[in-house]
Amino acid sequence: MRDVICVPNPIYLDFAATTPIDERVLDVMVPLMRDHYANPNSLHAAGRAAHAELESARVSVAEDIGASRPSEVVFTGGGTESDNTAVFGLSRAVRRRTGRGAVVVSAFEHKAVLQPAELLVKEGFELRLVRPRSDGVVHPQDLSALVDESVALVSVMHVNNELGTVQPIKELAAVAHEHGALFHSDTVQSVGKIPLDVTDTGVDAASFSAHKIYGPKGIGVLYLKRGGPFAPLLIGGGQESGRRSGTQNVAGAAAFAKALRLMLEEREEEQARLCILRDRVIDGVLQAVPDTELNGAREHLAPHIANLMVHGVEGEAMLLHLDELGIMMSTGSACSAKSVKPSHVLLAIGRQPQESFGSLRVSVGRFTTDEHVEYFLRHFPVVVDKIRALSGGRGSIDGGQTSSG
Repeated sequence: MRDVICVPNPIYLDFAATTPIDERVLDVMVPLMRDHYANPNSLHAAGRAAHAELESARVSVAEDIGASRPSEVVFTGGGTESDNTAVFGLSRAVRRRTGRGAVVVSAFEHKAVLQPAELLVKEGFELRLVRPRSDGVVHPQDLSALVDESVALVSVMHVNNELGTVQPIKELAAVAHEHGALFHSDTVQSVGKIPLDVTDTGVDAASFSAHKIYGPKGIGVLYLKRGGPFAPLLIGGGQESGRRSGTQNVAGAAAFAKALRLMLEEREEEQARLCILRDRVIDGVLQAVPDTELNGAREHLAPHIANLMVHGVEGEAMLLHLDELGIMMSTGSACSAKSVKPSHVLLAIGRQPQESFGSLRVSVGRFTTDEHVEYFLRHFPVVVDKIRALSGGRGSIDGGQTSSG
C-alpha cells in the first residue's frame, strides 16, 4: 500500500500554463454576468447598458497596452484565437493588396502561430522559420537574413512560453517594416509582467489572453493597428466593427480590463518579487542537483519562468513524483503536455531530441510564496535521486525512456 502524503496547501508552480482568477477580478465579473446579460448589440435599454460596459473595458485595455485609440482593441475568445486571427487575417489581406506571398515566424513560436502558418503553405504561401540562438533569443540580424520584399507577415512572440526568454520585438518589428512587411507578436506571457507598449514597439498586431493574468478563460484581445490590411477569420455577425463576428463576452471583457489594470498597478513590485523567487529556484536546483542546467540565458528571462534540464531524468517522471508531493508544474507548454514528440522549443535552441524529454518548467506567480519555493527545493533533489535509483540511472519510471511533452 502506497504512503499517503498530506500537503495542506498544494504548491502551484505552473502559472505560465494558467493563473487562478483574482478575487478582485471576480468581483467585477460576477455582477455583470448576473445583471448585464443583454446582448450588447441590442438597441433596448439593457442592450445599451451592456454595450456601455463593453466599450468601457475597450477603452481601459487600449490605454493599458498603449494603443492609440480604443478601436484598435478587438475582443476575442482567447489567445489562440487572437494568434490564429492575426496570422490568417494579416497574411491573406496583405497578399490580396500587394501580392506578397511569404510569412516568417520563429521556430519556437506557440503552436497557435506555427500551425496557422503551416496551413498557409497549402494556400500557396512560402513559410520561413527564423531560429533562435542557444540563448533562447531571436536576434534581429538573423531575422533580417530571411525578410525581403516578398514577405507579408513576420510573427515572433514577446516572451517564449516554455523558456521564458524575452525577445527584442521592437528591433524585430523594425526589421520587418524595413522591407514593408507587417509584424505580429504573441504577448500572452509578457503583458503585465514586463513593460509593453504596442505603439512604442511598433507592432502591427499583438495577441493577449486573460487567463494568463489572473482573469477568466475564454476571453482574449487582438490589437490591430489602425489602417492596416486585415481579413476577419470569424464572419457572420459583423461584431467588433466587422473584425470578429460573434456576440461579445461583456463580463469577460470587463474582467480582462480589470485583470490587466491590476497587473500594471502592481507590476514593478511584483516583478522584483518574482525575479527573486525565480532566481532562488534556478540557483537552488543547479546547486543541489548534479548534471542540471538552465535552458535559455538567464539575462534574457522574464520574471516568472525558468526552464531547467536534468540530464538523464525524464521530465514526465519528475512531474508525477512531484505531483504526489503536492507540487504542480509542467515540462513545457501545457497546450502540448500530451504530445509524444520532443519539445519543438528545445529543439529550436539546439537541444537533442533525447535531451528535451528531461526539461522542467517552473513558473511562479502572484500567489507563490517563499515557503512554496523552499518546499519545492527541499523535495526536488530527493525526487531526482529517487527516479535515478528506480531506473538504474536511466531516468524514467519504467526503466526506459517514456514519452512526455
